[in-house]
Amino acid sequence: MGKEVPDVLINSAVDVVRALNGKALVILEDIEPESVPDVDVTVVIVSSSFDVESERVKRVSIPQNLDINNVLNLISAFLLEHDILREGDSFVYVTPELIGIKTVKKSISAMRGFFAQNQNVLQRLLEITIELSIEGREGVPVGTIFVIGDTRRVLRHSHQLIPNPFKGHRVNVLDRNSKEIIKEFAQLDGAFIVRDDGRIAAAGRYLEVEPKVIDLMLPPGLGSRHIAAAGITRLTKAIAITLSESGTIRIFKNGLMLLEYNPRIRY
Repeated sequence: MGKEVPDVLINSAVDVVRALNGKALVILEDIEPESVPDVDVTVVIVSSSFDVESERVKRVSIPQNLDINNVLNLISAFLLEHDILREGDSFVYVTPELIGIKTVKKSISAMRGFFAQNQNVLQRLLEITIELSIEGREGVPVGTIFVIGDTRRVLRHSHQLIPNPFKGHRVNVLDRNSKEIIKEFAQLDGAFIVRDDGRIAAAGRYLEVEPKVIDLMLPPGLGSRHIAAAGITRLTKAIAITLSESGTIRIFKNGLMLLEYNPRIRY
């Protein structure tokens, strides 16, 4: 990300959409309104803002650090969620270097609801998690969980491991000055509980999940942190982001793993 998409590639992508009868054109870089192509399908632009009010052009905010496969999966989920595509439909995407075609797989339907969350909050926490993955804290690997949304129910299914360091404070993840505070408390055992508006309700929280009681369909080999994160999203409407000491970031929704990404590994 960060490069301009040449007009010749955008124009060629329009030709591909028309030739294949594609359902959408996705531009994986921000472009100016006057550069949006005139095409009879929905145009999705991956940008720093989130604006989906327009019928024809929708801007979606996705962390730029993600590898292209995860970005395309999130875009697929967005297109499904907004009834622009159905399972089996294809869309054309264009980057500053290439044009590609992506078919929406059935498994992506599990990601429905991902974009119902406050995108600014989710984006901010992913950015912080990616930084923690790469840098650790004072050179030491960090593992943590962020649980976003449906806060009342999440609190009912959890308890404090330590006194809540955020009680009585109005620390919000959208405040740029909060990043170092969040990174500092990421070293604590337990999870962060974050409201939809970005305010941190608690940290050092133990998630009360009994995997034998709830039916979780997770890849083998995931540890207790990931089971707890997946479980809380099955019991509530929250989204959970986990960071393991190995640097791998995973996102869970509806008890399922939606995304797996390790910024330390070059894809």
